[in-house]
Amino acid sequence: MEPDHVLGRLDLNLLVAFDVLVEECNVTRAAERLSVGQPAMSASLARLRRAFGDPLLVREGRVLRPTSVALELVAPIRAALEIIESTVRATRAFDPRIDQRTFTVMASDYVLLTLLGPILAELETEAPNVRLNVRPTTPDAVECLTRSETDLLVMPEELTPAGLGARSVSLFTERLVVAIAQDHPDVGERLTMEQFLTLPYLAYDAGPGLTVGERRLGDLGIDRPVDVYTQSFVVQPLMLPGTRFMALLHERLVLRFVQYLPIRIVEPPFELAPMTEAMLWSPRTDADPAHRWLRQRVRRAADETR
Repeated sequence: MEPDHVLGRLDLNLLVAFDVLVEECNVTRAAERLSVGQPAMSASLARLRRAFGDPLLVREGRVLRPTSVALELVAPIRAALEIIESTVRATRAFDPRIDQRTFTVMASDYVLLTLLGPILAELETEAPNVRLNVRPTTPDAVECLTRSETDLLVMPEELTPAGLGARSVSLFTERLVVAIAQDHPDVGERLTMEQFLTLPYLAYDAGPGLTVGERRLGDLGIDRPVDVYTQSFVVQPLMLPGTRFMALLHERLVLRFVQYLPIRIVEPPFELAPMTEAMLWSPRTDADPAHRWLRQRVRRAADETR
């Protein structure tokens, strides 16, 4: 009698069904995502249970929860599916004029406005069937990249963890400047150190980490308490007109708003090293023609901002 191999009872479609079922924890939603009927998805779950000798999803009250076995299987099965998908895609040509593809990009609203915005506007004619899903950066952004939950990550180069194992390329350098209201009652053409330390300060809340601006001030030994935190870079220029607030912002961002808002740039009363924005992606997508096209498109947009 031949040994009973698990692979003999599985096929690629079942592994795809497993991945979606564990992510959704709902048979109906999983069926909708894979465009199959609910009975077919229930049958797939039954086959998966027999193959792995585990219920995989168990009911707790009104919801399904993955078992410990299912949770252990998620990473290796997802990695296997990604390898298969990237291998197949690498053999296909990509024509942005006709091919369909959806990419997920994680970036701050500052990057979305100054770098990705022009790309989104041009995709309508360059690649009418390509969609970009731009998500805000989160504390687990790097983990999302390694889990292939996002295609590209754009973030400051110096905030990238060491030993990540991702591919990366520098996109552009950026200066940090002080932005204030055009008619600020206390600041003339120059900002003094005393004013920087005492004026109401508006800053971005980076959660558990530090922004590049906070790092730069820390390197200089400047302890500048924050009076108001925002959850957005882009909203900060909007809050400056008619106030005594100041904000330490990316120069490109301020220049985008100067033409629309009564705000102005003043140089900080100390030297600040510039920052560098970088683009990161998983090595598994290196050979994917569509992914390579997207990376080239982002780099071209970065070159045009210099």
